[in-house]
Amino acid sequence: MTSTLAFDVYGTLIDTSGVFDTLQDMIGERAIPFINCWRSKQLEYSFRRGLMDRHTDFSVCTKDALIYCCNSMGIDLTPKQKETLLDEYKVLPPFSDVKQALEDCRNAGHRTYAFSNGSKSAVEQLLNHAGINELFNGIVSTEDVQMFEPSPVVYRHFIETSGATRESAWLISGNTFDVIGAASFGMKTAWVRRSDDMTFDPWEYEPNAVIGNLTEFRTALAKHS
Repeated sequence: MTSTLAFDVYGTLIDTSGVFDTLQDMIGERAIPFINCWRSKQLEYSFRRGLMDRHTDFSVCTKDALIYCCNSMGIDLTPKQKETLLDEYKVLPPFSDVKQALEDCRNAGHRTYAFSNGSKSAVEQLLNHAGINELFNGIVSTEDVQMFEPSPVVYRHFIETSGATRESAWLISGNTFDVIGAASFGMKTAWVRRSDDMTFDPWEYEPNAVIGNLTEFRTALAKHS
């Protein structure tokens, strides 16, 4: 059976820690807690804006989170250094398993979409830089509905835009909040658990499949067809 696949971008296809080397050159051993703080606050700010009905471009959440981490950790980055880090976010690298996994899914006849909180232009830039843009049927951005994941509004938008049904659509993500949101909406889900240190939230919604990397997804998909 043909499925419609929504691949989350940041943290699933694209490695958000790709900016780490640049950050480490700037602040040394404090780079690890800093980048963890940055990613955590980036997501928190998107959640809060969703609840407040104060949508903005995801890049604003990224910038505000960067400023917060500098202030909270007492790290005095120059305006140029901040600009460099934010520019790095526009050309983050893909995980090594991404291209093969996407090719496998398309060769099996499934439809593939990049699905993201990021703007369509930002996502397109990332995918082009990663050399994988041509492996998607399209890009679905939550900016179209002025909301962020994991609101049910964004998953409904994906279903309507892709022309899929909830039963035939999968959300593949390394972010547990995203998996739970899609599962709650009624989509099938696969959680990409790239590290044994990752823990799934103990909610009533569980993924249909747990995979260690994206190349395992086609096998998981076949089991649920």
